[in-house]
Amino acid sequence: MSVLLLVVSALHVLILILLFIATLDKAWWTLLGGRESVNLWYDCVQSNNSQTWACSHVSDNDWLRAVQALMVLSLLFCCFSFILFMFQLYTMRRGGLFYATGVCQLCTSVAVFTGAVIYAVHVEEFQKGRPPGGSFGYCFVLAWVAFPLALASGLIYIHLRKRE
Repeated sequence: MSVLLLVVSALHVLILILLFIATLDKAWWTLLGGRESVNLWYDCVQSNNSQTWACSHVSDNDWLRAVQALMVLSLLFCCFSFILFMFQLYTMRRGGLFYATGVCQLCTSVAVFTGAVIYAVHVEEFQKGRPPGGSFGYCFVLAWVAFPLALASGLIYIHLRKRE
């Protein structure tokens, strides 16, 4: 049983790390061979002379604000579900199920999925006035990787029973 708890805890920590990187790092959309990148918070351009990045705030699109809010909400749900899991692990009676932790983790999954879908649908209108081309960056991919992991984690928590 301790191996299962270790695996579930490691999966949860992995999801937290993926969500932190996806939310805070600078590569949701990349242009011009990696010399310009856009994340949820800043639009960054690498200068030609040096290796420094010049960043400015992204526009105030309502859909982008929704993606920002959903990604932060997914982080909060994931952190809360991990704290709740640890609390339930040490206080719940034997034979109990981790329903609350599972529901919080499923909410994490839904928030990440919704944010990534909104970004994918509206990214073209955000790129108007920019050079053509570009692709989704690794942070967008990490958000999509975190979605099924959070979904699987939530389902595992719902079926996980505390044993001694």
